[in-house]
Amino acid sequence: MIFDLLSTIAKTPGPDSLVDLFSRLFSSWTLWTIVILVTQIFAILSIMNVVMRARTVTGTWAWALALFSFPVLAVPLYWIFGRRTFRGYFERMRDVREKHEDLMEEVSEALRPHFIDYLPDKYRDFSVLEKLSERRFSDDNQVELLINGEATFDSIFEAIDNAKSYVLIQFFILKDDNLGQELQKRLIEKAKEGVRIFVLYDEIGSHKLSSAYVATLRKGGAQASAFHTRRGKSNRFQINFRNHRKIVVVDGAAAFVGGHNVGDEYLGKSERFGNWRDTHVKVRGPSVLSIQFIFLNDWYWATREIPSLDWFPKFQAPSNGMTVLPLPTGPIDEVEGATLFFLNAINNADEKIWITSPYFVTDESIRAALQLAAMKGIDVRIMIPFKPDKYTPWLATFSYLAEMEAAGVLIFRYTDGFLHQKTMLIDDRLGSVGTANLDNRSLRLNFEISIIVLDKSFCSELETMLVADFKKCHEVGAKDYTERPLWFRIGVRIARLAAPIL
Repeated sequence: MIFDLLSTIAKTPGPDSLVDLFSRLFSSWTLWTIVILVTQIFAILSIMNVVMRARTVTGTWAWALALFSFPVLAVPLYWIFGRRTFRGYFERMRDVREKHEDLMEEVSEALRPHFIDYLPDKYRDFSVLEKLSERRFSDDNQVELLINGEATFDSIFEAIDNAKSYVLIQFFILKDDNLGQELQKRLIEKAKEGVRIFVLYDEIGSHKLSSAYVATLRKGGAQASAFHTRRGKSNRFQINFRNHRKIVVVDGAAAFVGGHNVGDEYLGKSERFGNWRDTHVKVRGPSVLSIQFIFLNDWYWATREIPSLDWFPKFQAPSNGMTVLPLPTGPIDEVEGATLFFLNAINNADEKIWITSPYFVTDESIRAALQLAAMKGIDVRIMIPFKPDKYTPWLATFSYLAEMEAAGVLIFRYTDGFLHQKTMLIDDRLGSVGTANLDNRSLRLNFEISIIVLDKSFCSELETMLVADFKKCHEVGAKDYTERPLWFRIGVRIARLAAPIL
């Protein structure tokens, strides 16, 4: 039919003939046949890509069935949301290491006296985490818990006000509200004093950030950049990856890591949630340099520049120093670093596994590890929010309640506002505060950072904090799902199907 139409056009040229051609083409079954054929070809190519690159069998089957059954919808969704590997970052970091061998040696020399060659027997189970981090546990650190937004930003602002050389700022969400403007003002004031300011933000998490805010920072003397998760040809159409890290480093002497972003809600000023329950830590000691290097990698990816920073530890070794390991994880890992971190911690617990997360939409391996631990008699508790900020992962959580309850895992919902903290306590041996949630996005798709502390006193302080939080929770179980209306349970099961990309 198409060739017949073209032949007609050749014999009777003119505007009317062209209009008639396109009208008849778009109403032609032949055209739609071609569209369907092309779509199927792209679907087949996408299925081949899934089979070759997907990390999980479940994910492979889910995408393959979707691409086969609904190619018109599934093909674009797959190429936007389906990838699990962030391309180019690892190669750029390798370039940095090759081009700046002197810097790498300088960092190693500065940290070498503080590295721990052999962890004490009590902590030996966690030595594998050094391989995940590609860093060493270091001694002579101090880690301070910052239990809420007020304590966190008071401490961060104090450190910024006392900065002498440079300030590194990295947040997933940066808002142009009261807190954001206060941060901006302080950074510009320090820039006028000659302090170098570097600000990095995730363009998806900070999509509401005005260009005027960034321009004001730059005009005031600060360097500011988005992370650019879509940099590079292979990442151009990807919106699936996020840099979820929250890092502040001042003069190489103090670092801040945790769950808080820059927004008024993190100070408990949200009309929707009221109180915002979150936790940060302030780190001093040699581990600050490791955290600083994690920021440096992200800054280089975003700007292709390496700022000159101080790589000699600025601290006095305390008599009761803590053993610390910063653990960066993300979609550049050859193995799933965040997943293996949780599994290593859970599998080596003897008495207690307490985890807090705003989301509990994790994979089978972690759920199975939690169930086995509970069945061995270990006190396994998961704290999640009562009020949701995102309804799909909140709904999906209900689908796990029955299987968790059957094994003895206790699930608690925090009722005093919104719970956003990401912490873990293993016995009196390991405490962790960071940015990684218990969901597949944090485990596989986001750039994250966790501060791992092997210290009895820190674990005791973390336990005291969590005991106070559990008093503001109520326990939930299978009945919270089974006794809900049918429409709710259907919604829960549909939400669970979306777990791989939540």
